[in-house]
Amino acid sequence: MSGFGLYVHWPFCAAKCPYCDFNSHVRTSFDEDGWTDAILRELSHVAQLQDADRPILETIFFGGGTPSLMSARAVGRIIDTAALLWRRANDVEITLEANPASADAARFADYAKAGVNRLSLGVQALNDADLRFLGRLHDAREAKAALALGLRTFARVSLDLIYARPGQSLEAWRDELTEALSFGTEHLSLYQLTIEPKTPFAILHHRGGFQVPDQELAATFYETTQEVMDRAGLPAYEISNHARPGRASRHNLLYWRYGSFAGVGPGAHGRLDVGGKRVATVCERLPERWREKVLRHGHGFAEIGEIDERTGAREHLLMNLRLTEGLDLTAYRARWGTAPDPVRIEALCAEELLGVDSGRLCATPRGMLVLNSVIAELVD
Repeated sequence: MSGFGLYVHWPFCAAKCPYCDFNSHVRTSFDEDGWTDAILRELSHVAQLQDADRPILETIFFGGGTPSLMSARAVGRIIDTAALLWRRANDVEITLEANPASADAARFADYAKAGVNRLSLGVQALNDADLRFLGRLHDAREAKAALALGLRTFARVSLDLIYARPGQSLEAWRDELTEALSFGTEHLSLYQLTIEPKTPFAILHHRGGFQVPDQELAATFYETTQEVMDRAGLPAYEISNHARPGRASRHNLLYWRYGSFAGVGPGAHGRLDVGGKRVATVCERLPERWREKVLRHGHGFAEIGEIDERTGAREHLLMNLRLTEGLDLTAYRARWGTAPDPVRIEALCAEELLGVDSGRLCATPRGMLVLNSVIAELVD
């Protein structure tokens, strides 16, 4: 549970993708300086909460929304303010999510000058038909051009793809993964298309507008993904994330190892260690309401409260089992004074859903396919 990171949520998008249930909002115009000022005020409030316990800042992640709609000047102001509020690690990782539709050479170069050293590019598909279906504003040519530009500009680049799309065959997905790997990125985030409630896709799917693979075929897509990525030297380090050895996202690892992080901006969540206690923060989701609250109180928190030991232990277990490295049982017991029920562990090991190796509890490949059920068996 070492390390501290900062998540900055920029909520604005040029268009809302029909599958997306993230806290993103389409605005034709916005006062960038005003919104950035509000983020800086909330940063200061978080630092004051930590007081003398301010840890070393190891990662910053700009997520959204579409952070690549921000100017490099705004990004730089946030990075510089964070450096004043917290001591920074010498090798601090600073990631910015980007949409290929808002990529250009000058913008990327300015982000790098501002301090961004890792780019996460939301490609999602490598053919025009599926990009149109997913509601993306870019085409495949623009995606590949943005990726090439990112690789020339930043030391570290990740790309996102969505699979198990309607009508997608396993052969087509193998080919798409092979093409994605040919670009030479160090990290791929590969997500199965899921139908999230209250999204346009949920309505369309309910009306029979399209079908997604059934559970058996979806599992085959997942297994195919693992096979292709393992063979290419980018094994999964988390259920949906693959990287070359030593090139995993440190910010993502901080989440899944249940480290401490501040979440600022509309809808952002945080987990802070304050005075020996674990504190959860949740910001207002609606951007305008969040900003109004920041102006009144110095923060936009809708919720803030101590996490009790039972909840903290459950969260820790849930997050760690998403990782291929699993859960360090000794460290877990030292932190929480408890451990998962050994009888349940033994039963899940007998079903080849879990394994224990060198004191670490890990989900097996079969267990990863039904991870939510495995975790429910352990924590209920």
